[in-house]
Formats: sequence, structure tokens, C-alpha cells
Amino acid sequence: MQQLLARPRLAAAIRGGLSEAPVVALLGARQVGKTTLAEQIVSTWPGPSTLFDLELAGARAALSRTPERLLRISEGLVVIDEVQRLPGLFEVLRPIRDARDRKAVFLLLGSASWDLIEGVSETLAGRVLFVDVGGFSLAETGPENQDRLWMRGGFPRAYLAPSTGAWCRWMESFRRTFLERDIPGLGSRVSPAALGRFWGMLAHCHGQIWNAAELGRSMDVSAASVRNYRDLLAGSFMVRVLPPWLENLGKRLVKSPKVFLRDSGILHSLLGLEEAIELAMHPRYGASWEGFALEQTLLAHGEREAYFYATQRGAELDLLLLRRGRRWGFEFKCTEAPRTTRSMHVVVRDLGLERLWVVYPGDVEYPLTDTITALPLKRIQDIALRPS
Repeated sequence: MQQLLARPRLAAAIRGGLSEAPVVALLGARQVGKTTLAEQIVSTWPGPSTLFDLELAGARAALSRTPERLLRISEGLVVIDEVQRLPGLFEVLRPIRDARDRKAVFLLLGSASWDLIEGVSETLAGRVLFVDVGGFSLAETGPENQDRLWMRGGFPRAYLAPSTGAWCRWMESFRRTFLERDIPGLGSRVSPAALGRFWGMLAHCHGQIWNAAELGRSMDVSAASVRNYRDLLAGSFMVRVLPPWLENLGKRLVKSPKVFLRDSGILHSLLGLEEAIELAMHPRYGASWEGFALEQTLLAHGEREAYFYATQRGAELDLLLLRRGRRWGFEFKCTEAPRTTRSMHVVVRDLGLERLWVVYPGDVEYPLTDTITALPLKRIQDIALRPS
């Protein structure tokens, strides 16, 4: 297994963003490959470049003492890694970004969403172009590595680990560092032990409807506390909160979101799974496939306007994407030969879907009805979300 995978789509998006906007932000979980991407951009940048890694005390000290002077005189490409560690920089960047004599463009790397960093949303609203950086996709690893990517997850060091034991050790170290250093570094006062316990419990609720009261009772804390835990994990890109589609259809709809662990490797590690054969026998096998296929679909087609749909009478759709004014549906089934269900026919009619894909682990694409198609996950990046 090679030790570096090319990510040309993301690199092109970053270069395109820097040609259009003076400030571009790469947002994604820690260790997901943002720094490697930035180094690749720097290596081919035609002019001068400067890197401030805020993980290093010297860089933090320099930008804490005289941030405006340093950034205003900078030229070329300025990369600021782990920018969430100095949220005051955003206020400094605003006038520099708008200055007519500005000689630099800025590439910000962050491991927390803007909403999690106090004051940032207002400071740079409308002034930043965002590029979301997720884990490896099937397009990057190659579809022949689907099972490895599903089991190990998309963090580069986890996916490329030379052995199962090395993967397990990396996962344990990552979780410990995340809880004991990264979360406190965001200014959170949540106990690492409590958050870690919640994270583990969430693995067993992966892909289910969010129920704060039930989780709160299990942890002997308030519903507000578990919502805070969830928001911390979501804001640091560990958890995906998928909202429900609530169009008024004259039906009783499920109104709470679904919650997924975004990385399948972390899910499997929290469930105590090390080998694919253990996953196949685990009760969360189907839910694991749903979350993995969901993330791969969103990596391929974008995260905007993504929902799930469910009625109180049992009609469900795992993923609804709105694109170009049309509605596209996805069901994720971990089976060798997917078939249509009554629920699929109901949601196609109720939602007016342009097409419904039943995404499964196999190799052959074939029609199930005029509007429902069985689709191998390996081909998820090949479909076009536009009317035929």
C-alpha cells in the first residue's frame, strides 16, 4: 500500500479558491490531511510563501504579540495551520483582507467549524471561501479498496497503517489526543471522560434518530448536557447530524435528526472491532454500511441541502439531496441483491424524486423500476444529479 494518495480534486478546489478569494479556509477533522494538502499547494506556489503552524509555541507567540504587523506585511501565500487556536486572528484578518494594498492571500486550516469558535461567524461572514476536507474517498483510494476503506475509515494514517495492530494503536492514540488536548484547546470545559463516554455510547446509536432524553438518562446527565456533547463532536467533524426533511405533505413526519459517526474507522474502533469478519457478525453491521455509504455519497456530491426523510407510518429515505431544483434519493442497503420495498415506492411518489438509487456493496448497476436503480457504491461518483 503506497504511503501517499493523490487528492487532485481537493488540490484543484484549493488552487481555484485562492485565485478567486483572498482568504480560503480548509475545514475538516484533525489528521484528515489538511496540512499535507497545504504543503502540496505551497510546493507549487509561484511566489513567496509563509507557514504559521499554531501547534508550535513559537508561531502562536509570534502571532499573539504582533499579528497585524506580521500579516499585513506578508506577501504571496500565507498558511495558518490550526487557526482555531487563536480565534483573535479572525478580527485581525478582516481589515487586511479588505485592504487595497494587500500583497498576500491566506490559506487557513481549521479543525473546528466556524460556529464552534466564538465570534468567528460574524467576523468573517461572507469574506471566506470554504473547502471541506473529509477523509479518503473511494475515488482517491480506488474502488478495489472499498472494504479496506470501510473497515479502517478515511483518516490517511489509519487507512495506510501497515497492519491491523498499527491501525488499532493509531485509533486509540487519536481518540485520546482528541479528548485530552483538542477539545480543551477549543475552550471547552467538558470533562474528557464524560465526552469519551458519550462518544462510545453514540457508536451504539450510530444511524439512529437523536433522542437526547434517553441518552441523558443513560449517562445520568441532563438532555442539555448531551446536546452540548453532540454539538462539540459535530463542530469538530467527528459526528454528522443529518436533519430531517420537513416539507408539509399532510403527513406526520419524524422531526428529530439522525446522528452518525462520520468516520467508519472510528465507529469500528469504538465498537471494539478489529477485523472485517467481526464487523460482519456485529449487530451494527447494517448501520455501519449506511454511515459509510452516506459519507462517500456526500464526498462525491457535496454536503449542502442533504436530509433524511421519515414518516410516523414507516416510510423512510436514508438520504435526500436537493440539486438544481430537483430531488434525488438514496437508500443504503448492505445486501448482495437489493430489491424494492413498499417504502421506496411511497417516498418516490411522496417526494417526487427524480431518481432513487439503492446503494449496495456489489459490482453491477441494474434497474429495479423506471425510477429506482441498484447502484454499487464503487460507482457513486459516476452518477450525474441532473435530469436525463
